[in-house]
Amino acid sequence: MRRRGRWVRAGAVLVAAGVVCGCGGRAPAAGGVVIEPGELLFRNARAGAGNGMVASSAVGAPDGPRRVGSLNCVRVYAAAGTGVCLTMRRGGTPVTDLVVFDRSLREKQRVPITGLPSRARVSPSGRMVSWTVFVTGDAYTGRGMSTRTGVLDTRTGATLSSLESFKLIRDGAPDRSADLNYWGVTFAADDDRFYATAKTRGVAYLVVGRMSGRSMRALRANAECPSLSPDGTRLAFKKATGVRSRPWRLHVLDLGTMRETALAERASVDDQAAWLDDRTVMYGRADGTSTDVWAVPADGSGAPRKLIADAFSPAVVR
Repeated sequence: MRRRGRWVRAGAVLVAAGVVCGCGGRAPAAGGVVIEPGELLFRNARAGAGNGMVASSAVGAPDGPRRVGSLNCVRVYAAAGTGVCLTMRRGGTPVTDLVVFDRSLREKQRVPITGLPSRARVSPSGRMVSWTVFVTGDAYTGRGMSTRTGVLDTRTGATLSSLESFKLIRDGAPDRSADLNYWGVTFAADDDRFYATAKTRGVAYLVVGRMSGRSMRALRANAECPSLSPDGTRLAFKKATGVRSRPWRLHVLDLGTMRETALAERASVDDQAAWLDDRTVMYGRADGTSTDVWAVPADGSGAPRKLIADAFSPAVVR
């Protein structure tokens, strides 16, 4: 179902409507979580007190001592001193709050969004924030799946409620399909170019777009939840395998040659991967009752290794 999205100024329309509220000045989160370079930020999945809260550990000792804050997030991400948290309010109609926070986990903005939290990203500069929620359905393989993806400019306060207002060019012509869905944005360093997933007629496409041009172009089929490498040369993504028992496999796409490489992780990973560094991809993986963060070489060599036990939604603060 098509939904129109548009940029609006938070200082005018959004604040008047109560959609965005500035909530700065709160005390730092308990546990001393600070999003500084050299930190790994993640959702704490350890049982007991602090379960579901934002946590951090040192990049050099990812599974070492962790600091747990008081911000509850289903998805969390951070870059350049800006963090984003998708937190959920239970009720008859599920509502996801997009919470933008600073280096000390002090809340700066809050945007209520109808739907179930799915993906979240911050641009390398910390300026642009993106989110995806499930409007109907709760899995990317579901036939009734419908998603909504938006973008917030933290510098100007402008927000785009849905990427569906952008023009999509596919096979050289505009695609105006009524069933288009978008998810999984990842930003380039210029805060203008981005990559995402578009799906129509049962086919998922990797798209590249520009915020300034309000347009997107399909690059290839069967590439979902892209994640741009720190050096901007490659995309990690999940690819549908057609195998029911293992529906996804992680790959890396070289943007210069458009050559893709299957990674050594053989388990099915339904996640938007992140980059530990330019050589390593990390991701959340559920194994029975445990959810952990794993890492694997980005060139297809080696073997996966557990990076952080009882954790999910990782991000390296750069």
